[in-house]
Amino acid sequence: MRDRLKALLFFILYWLAFMILVRAVFLLYNYDLTKQLTTGEILKVFLYGLKMDGSMSGYVVMFTSLMLSISVFTTSRWIWRIITYVNMVFLIVSCLVVIVDMELYRHWGFRLNTTPFFYLGKEAMGSIEPAVVIKTFSILIPLVAIFTYLLIRKLTKPLYSIKPASVKVFAVMILLTALVFIPIRGSLSVAPMNTGFVYFHKTKAFANHAAINVVWNFLNSVFRGNDAYPENFFDKKLAHKYFDSLYIKSDTTKMLFKTARPNVLLVILESFTAGVVEPLGGIKGIAPNLSNLTKEGVLFTNFYGNGDRTDKGIVSVLSGYPAQPQTSIIKFPSKAQHLPYLSKKLNQLGYHSSFVYGGDVDFANFRSYLTNCQFEHITSVDDFPEELYTSKWGVHDHYVFNKTLAECDTSKGPFFKVMLSLSSHEPFDVPMEPYIKGNDGESLFLNACHYTDKSLGSFINSAKQKPWWENTIVIFIADHGHPYPGNKKQESKERFQIPMLWIGGALAKQDTTISTYATQTDIANTLLAQLDKPSDEFSFSKNILDKAAQSFAVYFFNNGYGFVRPHQYIIYDNTGMQFLKSDSVSQHDLDVSKAYQQVLYEDYNKR
Repeated sequence: MRDRLKALLFFILYWLAFMILVRAVFLLYNYDLTKQLTTGEILKVFLYGLKMDGSMSGYVVMFTSLMLSISVFTTSRWIWRIITYVNMVFLIVSCLVVIVDMELYRHWGFRLNTTPFFYLGKEAMGSIEPAVVIKTFSILIPLVAIFTYLLIRKLTKPLYSIKPASVKVFAVMILLTALVFIPIRGSLSVAPMNTGFVYFHKTKAFANHAAINVVWNFLNSVFRGNDAYPENFFDKKLAHKYFDSLYIKSDTTKMLFKTARPNVLLVILESFTAGVVEPLGGIKGIAPNLSNLTKEGVLFTNFYGNGDRTDKGIVSVLSGYPAQPQTSIIKFPSKAQHLPYLSKKLNQLGYHSSFVYGGDVDFANFRSYLTNCQFEHITSVDDFPEELYTSKWGVHDHYVFNKTLAECDTSKGPFFKVMLSLSSHEPFDVPMEPYIKGNDGESLFLNACHYTDKSLGSFINSAKQKPWWENTIVIFIADHGHPYPGNKKQESKERFQIPMLWIGGALAKQDTTISTYATQTDIANTLLAQLDKPSDEFSFSKNILDKAAQSFAVYFFNNGYGFVRPHQYIIYDNTGMQFLKSDSVSQHDLDVSKAYQQVLYEDYNKR
């Protein structure tokens, strides 16, 4: 019995040591975030994280303990081989998850789950630099080598000398195997292990994220899936009562158009955060063209992206539908096909609609979604000469702007044309002499934004010379915000604030600002109201220019949301089931914010 108990103890210590070490590696790899924690907070990361480390270790330890129990009755070596192989496979899988996670966290701001698999291929390859591969492999190889040596030489080799034993030993080992279920479950209460168990900090999301065992988090995401959301904050009627209070309507709206049916050109700019637009408090000189154009049109100064990815932004803009905290509805065609579509509405009003993108429309299920939008024509990378495919994502922005300009010249009116840019996406390899010197991520990002702005400026200058300009509205908006400049936290409102600017010959107002808080979902009914055709189908979309419009914005980060109103700022974390920010906010306001998410969950689940 002693040999088996000793072996089991060593396996427990082995896996706990591995989990603790890889957490330390994660903290060191993300040192720029770790240094924002105090020594006491770092110690709590390890202390609270130990709960989930024990749960994850428990799965492989339970299997090993079961094999040790069975070994009581046999002299065959196949049991020791199975223990070796299973532990080895789990080690390799764990190391790969750990290595991928520590790099992706720098970009995504959450621990690895199945979300990145929605973007596998183009998304991953477009963002990986050779230096990153070298750095991560320099950690992966020693990690695998050291723990493989310990596993084979120190843990499994001694097993071969263990002899069969009595039924009494078997009973004890089975009892110990059953007891391992306790750390796996995490408690004896009704709540099984979940990531909320390790959340300890009220304001620093990184501290809570670092305490998560990423292997547990990833495998849980694999087996649980993300196809449905809970609707458990309030009674359904109460949730809808709170929600409806956010969408009060009147019969009056501020009109911005000179003509009843102007052309509408919607330009969606990749990652164009408010942080690069000077009139919104952004860095001077990064986007001078867009900044100067604000004097010629209507600038929405408190405007936010609903999500943090392009696929979420597209749906928010074209379907007036919010992002989801842990997935994207565009990945589920059976759900997305039931969404309302702005392009469909405009088609019904006699518009000719089209979509222009210099990348691959098969990425992230775009083709399925855009087909449901019923665009009459979709231009993608395949419609450009092959020699222009010089970006990892496709064709650079100035070529796409030129293509858009040419298509506007030949479009039947009135037209609704959507253009999506791509050059300001990682790896920011733009075809221009650097405006911002430096090879760090922030400098490269700002340089890419400057290039896109330069392309945008040339496009507008040319468009103003066209006969269709005087009957055209151009709407500039970003698909989502960005951590740069300033490496903003994933849950912060600054990360989600984006520009929205309306200009064009058909615009009746100039040098005007709208301060109402709003988001991408509000574009649909704001635009349709200007055409005298607002639609109740866009139930998450308010007409920003309605005199009764409520001033609020909602955005979603990974498993949480932000709710912003004038003098009110709420952040809620679903995993920890806690408000990260709710200073000087009434309980009613907190409930309204939660009701919004619940109604979104309900709507998502039934589609």
